[in-house]
Amino acid sequence: YLYALFSPEATALDEQEQRFRDSVRDRHTTGESPRRTQDRTGAAPEFGPGFTNTPDTDSALPANRKWAAAAIAAEPPPVSSPEVTEVADVDAIVAAAVAAAPTWAQTHAATRAEALRACANALEAARGELVTVMVHEAGKTVAEADPEISEAIDFARYYAERALELDADPDAVFTPHRVVVVTPPWNFPIAIPMGGVLAALAAGAAAIIKPAPQTRACAEVGIAALQQGLQAVGAPEGVLTLVHTDEADAGRRLITHPDVDAVVLTGASDTAALFRSWRPQLRLLAETSGKNSLIVTPSADPDLAVADVLRSAFGHAGQKCSAASLVICVGSVATDPRFRRQLVDAVRSLQVGYGTDLATTMGPVQEQPQGKLLRALTTLEPGERWLVEPRRLDDTGRLWSPGLREGVAPGSFFHLTECFGPVLGIMTADTLDEAIDLQNATDYGLTGGIHSLDQAEVTHWLQRVQVGNAYINRHITGAVVQRQSFGGWKGSVIGPGAKAGGPGYVAQLGTWADRSSDLDDEKWLAAGRESDRAARATTFAVEHDNTGLAAEANVLRYLPLPELAVWSATDAPERELARVRGAAAIAGVPVRVLAGSDESVAEQVGRFSPGTRLRVLGELPEVIAKAAAEAGVSLLDATPVVSGARELSTVYREQAISRTLHRFGHLSPARSSTGK
Repeated sequence: YLYALFSPEATALDEQEQRFRDSVRDRHTTGESPRRTQDRTGAAPEFGPGFTNTPDTDSALPANRKWAAAAIAAEPPPVSSPEVTEVADVDAIVAAAVAAAPTWAQTHAATRAEALRACANALEAARGELVTVMVHEAGKTVAEADPEISEAIDFARYYAERALELDADPDAVFTPHRVVVVTPPWNFPIAIPMGGVLAALAAGAAAIIKPAPQTRACAEVGIAALQQGLQAVGAPEGVLTLVHTDEADAGRRLITHPDVDAVVLTGASDTAALFRSWRPQLRLLAETSGKNSLIVTPSADPDLAVADVLRSAFGHAGQKCSAASLVICVGSVATDPRFRRQLVDAVRSLQVGYGTDLATTMGPVQEQPQGKLLRALTTLEPGERWLVEPRRLDDTGRLWSPGLREGVAPGSFFHLTECFGPVLGIMTADTLDEAIDLQNATDYGLTGGIHSLDQAEVTHWLQRVQVGNAYINRHITGAVVQRQSFGGWKGSVIGPGAKAGGPGYVAQLGTWADRSSDLDDEKWLAAGRESDRAARATTFAVEHDNTGLAAEANVLRYLPLPELAVWSATDAPERELARVRGAAAIAGVPVRVLAGSDESVAEQVGRFSPGTRLRVLGELPEVIAKAAAEAGVSLLDATPVVSGARELSTVYREQAISRTLHRFGHLSPARSSTGK
């Protein structure tokens, strides 16, 4: 009522009056039973067809708090699978997957979808055990572990629906890869590993998962649940395999094996570069590093901004690729004592400890800091000072209090380097454009945010920010399947670029061919132009908010690439280059066709910015492939097809925009992502 009393909206008090009259009218019919009835101590719910996001555990309910306490008190299961160190053993594992692949590929999409829903049910049934192993092995708090399990369940249910769509393209036929290797990180030991595996299975591929060495028990519990789901539909043995390889010859053999059609990586840019140095033409789908920031303008609500900066920077001890390691204060925010005081107080208020204590709000780092993170925790750069100095809190070296440093200079180590831990830096800018320049200055483009109640500022920011996930007046972490499909731009992505948890992800895990093969060149190109126009009108020129929340807009939109580079071998059909040019033209994307000797083209490619897409027509010389790998350039080797849905996806990049539409619970008028 008080908000409405001072609201500039003329109808605000009328709405309050109507609410009062409605409450009087309904006073005798309002139910008296609790509306919050979730009980994790009871039987796990089972999911049917269709997709809705899975609810996290409601910690306000006594039964759920009892369940959480029991989960953290339980003993975690030990790692039971042996480490594979022999190349011959890796060959045998891949051979078994290759043998299982044809049967699974030929399994009807409806059956594969049924298997994924059974996987979702098994993951839900294992929620308590998953919390136990994540708290003990990965250092998670219950509040961090539980939503990750929900995300894994969402992946299963969402990708089940995407499997049903693979045969819906009127112009193209999908063939899944035979074998997909999934190499997940340790920081999200359930959601990311399960998501990669489930996408491969939805596509019809056999999957081999090599979990991070730090979280092998988490992977074993999660994969055991998926195996239950696969058994429910009689999936062939070998279609899903977990293998603990070493980090030497066996691990390298798994990544470079000639029978592995694709590798899915979520991890550091250095890891992606290592994989591609082993095999430059590796078909790699990678979500890599990020150096993410959140801009706060004078038009922001400082209370909300501080809360979201804190959550973005120190959730999961800052060990999220999406975490905010920089807050950029614009204009008067830079000198506002209230904002500075609140932020300092908020950082100091975090309860640091291990996840086995339910009072912990920030857990440990996964390993004793070294390299970039140790430097960020212990060393100031010229002109910087500590507002809150981080401290090592125990003998393990894993428990650190959070750090807050100010005076981070443009172009400095902490401005441009991903440090991956509980340290937040403050930068200042005189104008919003200067702040956006600082935000865009890194090689990465994963997540970014702005806090501003000025619609013109938000609109301008959205026109300029170079990130795959853009957040407005909310924290910049915690992407939810479908709601905010996840993936970056620039040096934060390698491969085709469709976002995890989004509509195009499963369709990347295979190849596409024309349904009709009897068109001459002229008719083939004409059919492609027609398909492009239709796909652009229905998909690529339209903003999509499939969740439809009243309190939050979650829009997926497609923006044209700055440029598409093309390599066309001498033996590549001329019509293929014409098809690529045509798709780029309808999107308004400039095309650079590389020419010259192999060595000169390699030099050109070596100067490309990270994340540049290079469309390959025909065979790519090894020297060019190596240059692309070293530069972080994405190789797109798909044969051009008539389908506009397939071709336009190569010249557009996805951006997910999540925008809070309420303030302290008061809903604002719905607006588009552009602020119009």
